[in-house]
Amino acid sequence: MKHAEIRFAQEKDLAELVVLCEKHAHFERAEYSTDDKESMLKNSLFGIDPSFQCLVVEHAGAIVGYCSFMKQFSTWTCSYYLYMDCLFLLEEARSHGIGESIMKRIIKEAQSMGCKFIQWQTPSFNLRGINFYNRIGGKSISKERYFLSV
Repeated sequence: MKHAEIRFAQEKDLAELVVLCEKHAHFERAEYSTDDKESMLKNSLFGIDPSFQCLVVEHAGAIVGYCSFMKQFSTWTCSYYLYMDCLFLLEEARSHGIGESIMKRIIKEAQSMGCKFIQWQTPSFNLRGINFYNRIGGKSISKERYFLSV
């Protein structure tokens, strides 16, 4: 898949981004509702106080992947880090070096934000992703992830 462009998401990408988020949730065997997601993403990405940033992968005029991230602070290291919330590529966009290109871009973004490291997670059944993350030098720390609705 040559000529894929990695760029920051724009408002015109929101409808396609919602579709990718839904496909990502299905890949991770999670529930997902598209209800009002486009407007919520618009506010969170492009509002007065954006809460995160998002890169998209565009190929042949279509968005085939995305990576969302935000700057966080670690009390353990007393330093900032970049938390990569989501990294997802459509099946046809995988195994073309795009994941590595995204990670190189995320490293540059982390450095520009003054972050000392990058943190992310993936489901234990995502063996292809785990192999990729191990290959690029990622280190796994096992923890249980909890959710609490408020």
